[in-house]
Amino acid sequence: MSDTETMNPSTDDFAAMFEESTGASTLQEGRVVPATVVAISGDNLILDVGLKVEGRVAAKEFLLEDEKPKVGDIVEVFLDRIENLMGEAVLSRDKARREESWIKLEDSYNKEEPVKGAISGRVKGGFTVDLGGVNAFLPGSQVDIRPVRDVSPLMGEVQPFAILKLDRPRGNIVVSRRAILEESRAEQRAEIVEAMNEGDVREGVVKNITDYGAFVDLGGIDGLLHVTDMSWKRINHPSQVVNVGDTVKVQIIKINTETQRISLGMKQLEADPWEGVESKYMVGTRLPGTVTNITDYGAFVELEDGVEGLIHVSEMSWTKKNVHPGKIVSTSQEVMVEVLDVDAEKRRISLGLKQTQDNPWSAFMAEYPSGTEVEGEVRGITEFGLFIGLGPELDGMVHINDISWDVPGEQAIANFNKGDVVRAKVLDVDVEKERISLGIKQLAGDPMSDMDIRRGSTVTCTVSEVTSGGIEVQFGDPAMTAFVRRSDLSRDRSEQRPERFSVGDKIDAKVTQIDKAARRVSVSIKALEISEEQEAVKQYGSADSGASLGDILGAALAKTDGDADGEDEAPTSKAKKASSKTTETADEAETKSEEVEADAEEKPKKASTAKKSASKAADEGDSEAE
Repeated sequence: MSDTETMNPSTDDFAAMFEESTGASTLQEGRVVPATVVAISGDNLILDVGLKVEGRVAAKEFLLEDEKPKVGDIVEVFLDRIENLMGEAVLSRDKARREESWIKLEDSYNKEEPVKGAISGRVKGGFTVDLGGVNAFLPGSQVDIRPVRDVSPLMGEVQPFAILKLDRPRGNIVVSRRAILEESRAEQRAEIVEAMNEGDVREGVVKNITDYGAFVDLGGIDGLLHVTDMSWKRINHPSQVVNVGDTVKVQIIKINTETQRISLGMKQLEADPWEGVESKYMVGTRLPGTVTNITDYGAFVELEDGVEGLIHVSEMSWTKKNVHPGKIVSTSQEVMVEVLDVDAEKRRISLGLKQTQDNPWSAFMAEYPSGTEVEGEVRGITEFGLFIGLGPELDGMVHINDISWDVPGEQAIANFNKGDVVRAKVLDVDVEKERISLGIKQLAGDPMSDMDIRRGSTVTCTVSEVTSGGIEVQFGDPAMTAFVRRSDLSRDRSEQRPERFSVGDKIDAKVTQIDKAARRVSVSIKALEISEEQEAVKQYGSADSGASLGDILGAALAKTDGDADGEDEAPTSKAKKASSKTTETADEAETKSEEVEADAEEKPKKASTAKKSASKAADEGDSEAE
């Protein structure tokens, strides 16, 4: 550049020289810049940041430095403002250090590396940690692996922390001391676990007790001693065996290398009492035991240390079926039991309590065999029978069909009430099913068996009820009840009217059917009339009488019709037809009764006259026979 150009710089040259002189191209507010210590004035350091304006920083902001700065040293400060009202630059060493810390923290957070800091104070929900000029939040749950009651020994101590969360715009950092401890502990546990083998016997100290077991410190790693592995005998709570601080000898049962969990056992160091249990407790053996636990389904009985058997609720009492086991036995009670079954593989022994007592069903059967009469109180009434008390423990049942011979079961059961004392006969005793069958009607005997009647016999009945469908009658001793249908009231349709009978009337009827299984006797007036007519034909229509009943009936019919000439052929023909009908069997006569009844309806007067004529003719024939 010529002298002339130097004396007369251009506009661009002037701008470049201005930027160079002011440092505006390299220095910006809000950033960390290097500064040179030009002087120390009292408690302040005068710093030159490369501008024509100097700045002041308090000397106390450099107390955390390893060496105090001297004149000529270059330090980094934070440039808040290039120039204030007094023409000085506003500088801060603390802000510079904080900015440096943020940069380092961000780098550590991205690399997942721990940072060092010190717990400086307590806040709500946790503590504050100084990370070299930046405050972070330490939650109370992240202080240690286990809850810490007193944190004062940790205050001010420089130690590593893991950054869980970092938000620079908001100035929020969350750290954890627990994560560092767990990581360190995991490394130690891995080394300890590698040195352990399943089956090893070690000593440890009980650190904590829970409802399900105890945690034992094996020297840097904890193992779980479950309550079921403490003793061969039943234990309700771990505190019955161990206490916190006890030194115990345990065996390593299982090691989970993935989760680094160790299962411990104490009973494994003792002999297994279940070995040879089948030969020791044979089925059928009776022995004493102590009730250790009671549940809804039974009671556990200790036979020896470590060996227990179960008395199921169904094996506790012969008679108490739906009762809680606690009402039969109690904890710590000495009982005599019988071995019912032994399963050594499943470590189960089934015991029976009732088997050691007399079976009340067998005792009852021996004292009251079938056919014996007993007396008891009605304890229950159901739709299918009565329950009769046979002592303090046993009940017998009278089925609805065994209450009365004549009255239907629904009606018979209504005659009894709870508390009634009744007599009954023992019908059957089933010891296996624990049932006693009783009968009340069997005390009087079966009327059907005592009844001296046969099919086809004639009985005299008394009308007991009149209905639209027929009449109900009673006969015999003891009295039997039968029902005569409308169609069986008479051979003549016009006489098949129930209303012509009254209660108390005496009538004769023929026994047509006897069904002992159904306990039913059928009688018929119509069958009796047909039977009597057949008998009349046999008596008066025989060859010895000199004239057949047909001839007699024919003459009677001829007179009724008013035939004075008395032709032989016509009446003879009618008599033969009448004779043919009367000589039919009872079943055939009943089948053809419809035709006779229809004829009777058309000529009721003629039928009546014919009957009178037949009767008169029968009398005349009888006198002639004599």
